[in-house]
Amino acid sequence: MSETHHWHDYQYRIIAQACDLRTLIGLARSKESDLRFFLPPPPLPSLNEDTCIEEELRQLLASLPQTELDECIQYFTSLALSESSQSLAAQKGGLWCFGGNGLPYAESFGEVPSATVEMFCLEALVKHSEIPTHCDEIEANGGLQLLQRLYQLHKDCPKIQRNIMRIIGNMALNEHLHSTIVHSGWVSILAEAMKSPRIMEASHAARTLANLDRETMREKYQDGVYVLHPQYRTSQPIKADVLFIHGLMGAAFKTWRQQDNEQLLTEKILEDDARYTTCWPKTWLARDCPALRIISVEYDTSLSDWRTRCPMERKSIAFRSDELLRKLRAAGVGDRPVIWVSHSMGGLLVKKMLLEASKKPEMSTVINNTRGIIFYSVPHHGSHLAEYSVNIRYLLFPSLEVKELSKDSPALKTLQDDFLEFAKDKNFQVLNFVETLPTYIGSMIKLHVVPVESADLGIGDLIPVDVDHLNICKPKKKDAFLYQRTLQFICETLAKDLED
Repeated sequence: MSETHHWHDYQYRIIAQACDLRTLIGLARSKESDLRFFLPPPPLPSLNEDTCIEEELRQLLASLPQTELDECIQYFTSLALSESSQSLAAQKGGLWCFGGNGLPYAESFGEVPSATVEMFCLEALVKHSEIPTHCDEIEANGGLQLLQRLYQLHKDCPKIQRNIMRIIGNMALNEHLHSTIVHSGWVSILAEAMKSPRIMEASHAARTLANLDRETMREKYQDGVYVLHPQYRTSQPIKADVLFIHGLMGAAFKTWRQQDNEQLLTEKILEDDARYTTCWPKTWLARDCPALRIISVEYDTSLSDWRTRCPMERKSIAFRSDELLRKLRAAGVGDRPVIWVSHSMGGLLVKKMLLEASKKPEMSTVINNTRGIIFYSVPHHGSHLAEYSVNIRYLLFPSLEVKELSKDSPALKTLQDDFLEFAKDKNFQVLNFVETLPTYIGSMIKLHVVPVESADLGIGDLIPVDVDHLNICKPKKKDAFLYQRTLQFICETLAKDLED
């Protein structure tokens, strides 16, 4: 049915009206499905004349339980509610209109012009939606409809739309909410987003639909875990997983883009343009190795406590590794052969995750199925980054993550010693890349972030590449050595698994 494209509009409407929940989700996750299979979302309830969306968001946030929350949820909630109060006061005074084209309301947001009241509220709701009972409250208080209205209002603001998708994706982890999510019209929105040429938008929609699809999926994708391939239902057997873990100041998508090309940046480039990719694992690796499931994870990191998204969120490598390991296991990592691909601090997280998994019987499959690891400029023996405090804006107060990278860090030495012995014992295949050029940190500091001797794990090939720390994981083009050597390692390490 998903390959049907020759019907009249009324025939698609008849099928759409007759579809049950499972069929509708199946169509949304089928690559060839015609969007006419999906009815438009039902009309949204009208807003009261004396309220605006901002006030509705504030009321939704205030209706959620405020006790027994971790510090970050408390922080985002109080920030959103306090900023909402200030903006409402300004609005009533005629100074600013939410969602309109009036004067920019930036004074209470410091130096970040893109930080608006909507974003504060959505950041708080993302955190709340990680708690199942709070998802129930969001649904009961009309959150699905309110978020849909906000999503439609901000078609020109991908960042707002992505945060809304994160909330819906988190709610979709709760199966008893699936019927409500579908009936509120979200599937048609997600089906359209899945077909977007923008990789980030399509990947957020794919995560949500995968969480809704309990007919063909056992895995659950928690916040920050994104499947880059396959994003649709497929008859292609998936034989192995390749996981991408970014480093400091990185992200699930931008870290793994093709190296920026000045000429292409001046032109309008579609994200699926053959000349440039914003995510080479999805564009190149998926085509070269279609039997792989390719996952990229995202977590917050910072160079300085000034720039931490949540001032209370001083998470150590040990804390983050435990959190990520739990999320990845929920996504089925360990059920099939695995290769880990990491950049910078992400490599330290991989090492810590594998060591921790080796101590937990329920995580034994993660260890037994790990075939190999690729390290892009991972500071196994520390980084000079932690020792610099020249540029006040970035490095006056190095964050906990940066402090843990110090060359004299006892925890880092223990991690290296323990992992080296462990990796040798398990006979993991290892490939190390390292930068040879310095990196500009801000406008004042030029720094060789990871020197060659620090990137040497002690096993596996160590390959110097004439790029800086940021570009060590960004190949210039598909036939560049950096990508081709990566592809060769993956294919050789998984050769037996891909043949079976």
